[in-house]
Amino acid sequence: MTVHMTRDEVLDEFRAADALLEGHFILSSGMRSSVYLQCAKVLADPVRAGRLCEVLARRIRNELGQDIDLVVSPAMGGVVVGYEMGRQLGVHAIFTERVDNEFHFRRGFSVPEGAKILMVEDVVTTGLSSRECIETIRQNGGDVVAAACLIDRSGGAADVGVPLFALAQLVAPIYHPDEIPPELAAIEAIKPGSRPQPTAP
Repeated sequence: MTVHMTRDEVLDEFRAADALLEGHFILSSGMRSSVYLQCAKVLADPVRAGRLCEVLARRIRNELGQDIDLVVSPAMGGVVVGYEMGRQLGVHAIFTERVDNEFHFRRGFSVPEGAKILMVEDVVTTGLSSRECIETIRQNGGDVVAAACLIDRSGGAADVGVPLFALAQLVAPIYHPDEIPPELAAIEAIKPGSRPQPTAP
């Protein structure tokens, strides 16, 4: 049983899974960065996923001060980590999906009125998808009491509107596509994430 993990130990798990990448990356938001976290590779190992989420779940139990009724995640990135967090917390885990660029509950999923919800992501960068998911949960009757993620790559700057529990924080600068530094612009940009890049009109 893993009781605690330092930031470096968490990042070592990502390195061991070849999931802490360096280069020129197009993020889901369209912003650019020299660092990308491929959480799917970390979570592909059930033992590693269990080890990381066990520590995160224990911290939430110890610090939140109230019970969780349900875990809700945004698809795709949050599905696996949300499932594992639900398993660790002993509650059901469901997810929202984007339809016409807005989150919705599908597949028969619903939120009991007033249920205490933990919203779970894999990585938080700007917090936009987290806030969108939280708003969808609230519109469907849930009470979002906290959010959680494996990595907060905003270094604590992202505001999702509720307490955010992260296994580790990482300060990884992001850039607008029109303001990329020369050393980054010299590297071919790739988009390793799951969400299609918006096409220009």
